[in-house]
Amino acid sequence: MYAIVEIAGQQFKVENGKKIFVHRLEAEEGTKLDFDQVLLIEDEGKITIGEPVIKDAIVEGVVVDHVRGDKVIVFKKKRKKGYRIKNGHRQNFSQVEITSINGIGAPKKATPKKEPKQVEEAEAPVKEKKTAAKKPATAKEEVPAKKTSAKKPAAKKPAKGKE
Repeated sequence: MYAIVEIAGQQFKVENGKKIFVHRLEAEEGTKLDFDQVLLIEDEGKITIGEPVIKDAIVEGVVVDHVRGDKVIVFKKKRKKGYRIKNGHRQNFSQVEITSINGIGAPKKATPKKEPKQVEEAEAPVKEKKTAAKKPATAKEEVPAKKTSAKKPAAKKPAKGKE
């Protein structure tokens, strides 16, 4: 069984007992957290997808530790200009251990959706739309083709110059 949860703006695939690293959370070590942004739950082949989240679904976790990630080197250079910048960066993470999904270790069974009551035809008569039948065109009713006038040659302009 697994779930996809949104934690601190990122999506994680979590399972019971799994430890994940998320961006630093404002919680002390040993604090229990409830994540209610559950997007998907898979249980023995049954997949429940939220729209956008699953109602009443909760993933519980415990903050194990606050750590810093590996150093990432940021190097900027513009050739032929003598511009070189080298910076390092270490991201702060919180290690969270997932204790249960939905608070009981298993997702709640999805209740079947109630279908809307069907309206009987006797109660609500359906109004039929009347459409006028098109009559076939006859030779008399056809529109004659437009007449085009013959083009006249362009008038000659007197030449400017020596006169």
